[in-house]
This record gives sequence, C-alpha cells and structure tokens, in this order.
Amino acid sequence: MSSIDLEKLKMTGAGRAMAVLTSGGDAQGMNAAVRAVTRMGIYVGAKVYLIYEGYQGMVDGGDNIKLANWQSVSNIIQQGGTAIGSARCKAFTTREGRIAAAFNLVKKGITNLCVCGGDGSLTGANIFRCEWSSLLDELVQKDTLAKQHAHLNIVGLVGSIDNDFCGTDMTIGADSALHRIMEIIDAIMTTAQSHQRTFVLEVMGRHCGYLALVSALASGADWLFIPEAPPQEGWEDRMCDRLEGSRTTGSRLNIIIIAEGAIDINGKPISSTYVKDLVVQRLGYDTRVTVLGHVQRGGTPSAFDRILSSKLGVEAVVALMEATPDTPPCAIGLSGNQAVRLPLMECVEMTKLVQIAMDEKRFEEAIKLRGGHHYIKIKMSLMYSKVSLAVLNVGAPAAGMNAAVRSAVRLALTHGQKVYAVHDGFQGLADGKMEWHSVAGWTGQGGSLLGTKRTLPEKHMEKIVETISKFNISALLVIGGFEGYAGVLQLFEARGRYDELCIPMCLIPATVSNNVPGTDFSLGADTAVNAAMEGCDKIKQSASGTKRRVFVVETMGGFCGYLATCTGIAVGADAAYIFEDPFNIQDLKTNVDHLTEKMKKDVQRGLVLRNEKCHENYTTDFIHRLYSSEGKGIFDCRVNVLGHLQQGGAPSPFDRNFGTKLGVRAIQWISERMTENFRQGRVFANSPSTACVLGLNRKVISFSPVTELKAVTDFEHRMPRVQWWFNLRPMLRMLARYQTSFCEYVPGEIEHMCVYNPCYPALL
Repeated sequence: MSSIDLEKLKMTGAGRAMAVLTSGGDAQGMNAAVRAVTRMGIYVGAKVYLIYEGYQGMVDGGDNIKLANWQSVSNIIQQGGTAIGSARCKAFTTREGRIAAAFNLVKKGITNLCVCGGDGSLTGANIFRCEWSSLLDELVQKDTLAKQHAHLNIVGLVGSIDNDFCGTDMTIGADSALHRIMEIIDAIMTTAQSHQRTFVLEVMGRHCGYLALVSALASGADWLFIPEAPPQEGWEDRMCDRLEGSRTTGSRLNIIIIAEGAIDINGKPISSTYVKDLVVQRLGYDTRVTVLGHVQRGGTPSAFDRILSSKLGVEAVVALMEATPDTPPCAIGLSGNQAVRLPLMECVEMTKLVQIAMDEKRFEEAIKLRGGHHYIKIKMSLMYSKVSLAVLNVGAPAAGMNAAVRSAVRLALTHGQKVYAVHDGFQGLADGKMEWHSVAGWTGQGGSLLGTKRTLPEKHMEKIVETISKFNISALLVIGGFEGYAGVLQLFEARGRYDELCIPMCLIPATVSNNVPGTDFSLGADTAVNAAMEGCDKIKQSASGTKRRVFVVETMGGFCGYLATCTGIAVGADAAYIFEDPFNIQDLKTNVDHLTEKMKKDVQRGLVLRNEKCHENYTTDFIHRLYSSEGKGIFDCRVNVLGHLQQGGAPSPFDRNFGTKLGVRAIQWISERMTENFRQGRVFANSPSTACVLGLNRKVISFSPVTELKAVTDFEHRMPRVQWWFNLRPMLRMLARYQTSFCEYVPGEIEHMCVYNPCYPALL
C-alpha cells in the first residue's frame, strides 16, 4: 500500500460508523482489543459505538449500543474479562433476532462491525453479513435504509484461551491463561515437594490440547494427556513406570497434566480422577487432583495479550476502512510478530475440520490441520564416537536461560553426548570451571543457575583453548545476550590461530534487552516486559485516589528501546522515549503540552516511559523536572526507576517454552554439524555456517552465521541496525492520541490459508 493511500485512509472514516462487540467466552485481552478498536476508529474520524452484552445487546438495542469517546475505554487495558460484557444469545440464531439487530445498527448508521469472539461468534457474524441485504428488505424503512446502508463490513478478532483457531499463531487470551496455569503449577510444586506428592492437574481444553501441552513443557511435567494425541494401548503401565523412574532418581514429586477433553485411542474420556486412582492403586503415591477451571480465564492480561490485542484491534479498523462490497470478510490473526488478514470462513471451516478429524479418530490429520505446530518431533543425527559438549551462560542473567540449559543438557545426554556445565561464562571456560550438573527442576527458575559474567573471550583466548583441549570439547552452546554474540564472533575469528576452536558453536539469544542480531526475540525479554508492565500497573494504581498525576518511569534495555516500547503499549503509556527514535526539547515540550490538554479534560493519570540510554542529556531526572515545571498547577509529577526487577522473577510461560524449544533445536543443529564435520577421530568445523546465532525470525527458526550478522549490527550501541518492533511505534502514538503521520503505520499482510503449514510457530 502506498503512502498516498494511507494518508487517504485517515479521511475515509469521516461520515462512517462502526461498532465493536465481544461474544462467547471471555478472554483476557478483550478489553485491550476494544480499546484499540475504539481509539483507532476515532483516530481515523469514524463514529464508534460499543455494543454491550454481545449479540444480545445488538438484538435488544437501546442503551446496549452506545456512542463511545476517547475516555470510554480509558483504564481498561489492564482489566481481565470484557468491560462491555458478553452473553450467549439464542435470539441471534433466529432470523427474527437478526432482523432486530440489523434495525438497531442501521438506526445509528452502523455498517462496519468488529466482532471479538470464538469461531461460533465469528460464524454468526458472517451469516449476519451474508443476510444483510435481505434483512434490510424486510424492515419497514427498507427503501431509505437499503439505499444508505446496503452493505455490512465485518472483521473478526479471535478471543479464545484455548488457542484453537486455525490460521493464527495465537488467539487473544491464550498467553494470559498460560500465566494463570503456571502460577498455580509453581505454587503446587512447592507443596508437592514438601510432601512427596503426585499432582494431577486438569486444565481447560475440551477440543484443543494447547494449554495442557505448553504448561507441561513449561513445568517439566512427567506425563501429559491431550485430545489430539491419545495415548496408545498400555499407557497406564508406561505412565506408572515413568513416575516410578522419576522417584528413583531423587525427585520428590510428580506432575501429571491433563486437558479436560483428553481421550484414549478408542475415544473414551480419560478423567483426572481416573488417573489419580490409577497412581494410588498401582504405586501407592500420595496423589491429589486440582481442577483449575475458570481461574484460567481470570486475572489481568499478560503483556503479550495486551500488545497482541492492541495490534490486532488497530489492524481491524484499517481493514474495515479499506473494505468494499467485494471484499470478503476477514479475521485478523498473528503470523510471527505481524498482524495478518485471514479469510474468515476458510479459517472457521478448517477449525471445524479439526474436530471432525478427531471425531473420526484421524488424529495425525487433526494435528496437521492445526498447523502441526503444537507438537515437537525430535530428529537427531547420532555420533558413533563419544563427544563432549560445553554449555555456558554469558552476559546479564535472563529468565529462560535455565530452561534452555535443561532441555539442551537432557537431550544431549539422551543421545550419548557428554555434557559439561561451565560456570561463570567465558571466564569460567578460561578457568576450567567444568563439571557435570543436575538440571532437574530448572525450567521454572529465573536468573542463571550456571552463573554468568560479561567477560569476553578475547583476553583469555589461550586459557579457553587450553580448557577446550584438556576436556576434549567438540562443541559449544552459549546462552546469552550481546556479549554472547560478540564472544562467539571472537572465537570464530580466532579459528585461524587455534585449530581447537574449529568446532560447532551455537548462540541462543538470552537478554531482557532483546538486542541480539539474528533474532526477533531473545529469552528473557517477554518476562522483562511483563515485569515492567506489572510495575507500571501498580504505579498507576497508586494514584487512584490522586487527581492529575504524571509518572515518569525508567526501563532497562541499554540503547535498545524494545522494553520501553512494548511496555508502553501494554500499559497505555502517553509516550515512550527511546534511542532509536530521536527526540529534542521541542518534542518533549509538545508531549508536555499534550498531557496538559488531556489533564484539563478529566484525565486523571499520565504515564511516560524512558529507556535508560535514550539520550545522554535528557535524563530521567531532567524529564521529571521538565514535566514538573511545565505542568505546575495542572498536574504533579513522580519518577520511578524500575531497575533490576525487570531481570528477576520466575520466567514467563513464553520464555520457559521458548527456552525449552531453543535448547532442543540447538542440540539438533550441533549434532548435525558434528556429524558432518567428523574427520579422523575428531570434529573439525571451520566454515562460517558452523558458528551461528539460533534465532526466531517471523515464525521460522533460523541459524545465522555470526560473521554474516556483522554487517547488520551496530556494535557501538550493541544492537541490530534494523529492528522489527520499531513498526509498533506509530501505533503507540496513535492510541495515545498524538497527531502522527499515518504513513508510518505498516498495515497487515493478506495471508492465504495453508492446510499443512510446516513453519515453526512464533509463540507457544
């Protein structure tokens, strides 16, 4: 789309009316979606209506359809559930109900509708759209109405904690549900260890095992039941053997996770009670059942769901404004890190085909229809000679490091490799701090249990080479941030001097700053954004009894503005100052004036984020003083530095699973490279493709040679020269009601459905 088209788009909202509703089961993040749709609609000049109580409100009309203003959706982004309500509506399933709904819409001139709900809600919206003309024909005012409102545009946003909608990597609410589940599992694991208990945890997922699978990976569960992959005959014996084997290795607990829709190979339901009784009868273990139920729908949405919902909501408005009578209805989904427009009914039909395949016991086909991305299949090139692998953490601690170490170590040991744990990064490698290490229970622990330092190998090259030779190390797995990348690059460049460094080297990016080249996401960044978001939520809440207060909050990130930008979107910040988006004193003054005007219009609180190294002169203290001075008499100002709380805490579900999967993929890659480069009794790998960064780009796992990434790296400021998330900046400004050029907004792509999608998903 050209810049001219985008500029025209801002004007197309004038004289148009649109409405947003939420339907079906509630999902955390729906409020963020409603907020984004409302504010973006107002931003492009349209009238925006909120429809309360879902389709029931549309059928009943009256006060259930209210004109919204900017303040109508203030302070809801952090709330769970849906502020405009949701209800099951039998009336809308009848033609009479849909006629009433059409009448209520056309009375207000609404011909653009955004529906946030599951596949049933979206199917209902499409039926409504298809019948629109005939519904108008039956109204008393048919001549006038048919002429003015002859076509209804609809766009769907998928709200479902089960992540069961085909075509999108993630649905609104799924990540937040995982947060609730992991909070409970973490709490249960402490009591289970204390009493040497087995816990059977039942999570939601009547037809989809996503929540169960991901929570099992994130917790290191002993056994898992999901509807798409029923256990084979004799599973009872295998499960009990597995639980017993775990206890013999010193474990004091067992965790079994079961989706509520779990079945056996014959389609017979497997209940949590049955599994519990089986463990008690066969093994005599003290066993408890916990059914999580609707707690998974509750609580505040995660940072990911707030950002996802905001991104999808903005794109929904753009899609509605661009729609013509010939435009097919679309759902807004996620592909990697980008919003995409999906053919609505194709996605709905494919989602239904999954259930049909499961009902007919075609389980492998069901998995493929989901995209195949819910499940990991491990393929390994085995070495015939015993080889040694060293694993180390480098740079600042980041949540998810331990999960990556655990999965890498366990997989390597399973396939006959000898694994050394290196303590204290490259410094420990130079000092020979090598030992075996138990990695049991590491997945949910924050920080770095191996210990980590920022030391680079350059000054210790001789000692590092000596250690590699002494322990006969055949490969290095480095888990760390920008220092990890710089360190692997230094080792690669030293290969010409030391044959011992001619071994496969893989870097798993892990840093809260998300500033490693070669990947869209680094381990720890998601946890850090959630930590910063939670801190800002509490800061905003502290002013609930105080009128007109502005907070200036400093985030971490070095020169990289990822944390400040994403946190800003997640908390609805008024501004986020970052190094990559240069600003001057006039920009600061403009922002102060903007906040001043908002405060005069009954806005109670303001929030301004500042990346720690966004400007050498405009420090956090300077910005605090500037806002305090310029806003005197209108608002007061407070300052907060979040600091290292962004590095601490338990890893988020995303970072636990991302770390687990990257650890697996790294060992696969290392094993393949060792096999390919095994000559005369040793591994000798000297090509650029044997020293790589393991990254996630869009939705594809890739291995980028460290030497090739030099050209796209800003070494002075320790970050990639081009960063995908920078495209989120215009959305942040628009949702804060700044007048900004719409040319900067990058619209979502139109994506066609692919039944058998081989791509690795962005988020699990």
